[in-house]
Amino acid sequence: MEPLTLDGRIAYYASSHRNPRNELLHCICVPAIVFAVLGFIYGFSLTLALLALAGAVFYYARLGAMAAVEMAIMLVVMLAVWSLFVHAHHIILASVIIFVLAWIGQFVGHYFEGAKPSFFDDLQYLMIGPLYVIAVVKHRFFGGPMVIAEPVSPLDPLSPLDPANPLGPAAPLAE
Repeated sequence: MEPLTLDGRIAYYASSHRNPRNELLHCICVPAIVFAVLGFIYGFSLTLALLALAGAVFYYARLGAMAAVEMAIMLVVMLAVWSLFVHAHHIILASVIIFVLAWIGQFVGHYFEGAKPSFFDDLQYLMIGPLYVIAVVKHRFFGGPMVIAEPVSPLDPLSPLDPANPLGPAAPLAE
């Protein structure tokens, strides 16, 4: 499976999420992280939150129409939940607490898995995680297909992390 396709990206992500405890923690913590980030932005400005939502949906639309629709629904519902809070400072505090606890859960899951998080290889996997959770939920509850494959290269050919990049690998960071 090509890592450049959406299915390839989800398959690569799934390859480091095979442990049932890790999968469960990710199905809880990944949406919680997305919820927290959106809430944090919303705590400052509804306009900024809507711009972030639009930017995310645009990113997902580049991966596929269904990905964009699924993420748009999820993000709009999350934003609607945050809109129930009255005070912005409560939203910011709550989102920071949720964010920290969810990341702790993520790393506990990877401890059970015995594998590093996918985004350690390429940051794009921070955006693929929610699609993986949607795929798991669709598979577990609705019998949808679950894309599982052997690990593939997580890097796009134009990623600065890819040594085969025609523009050359990323320059080492200055010390």
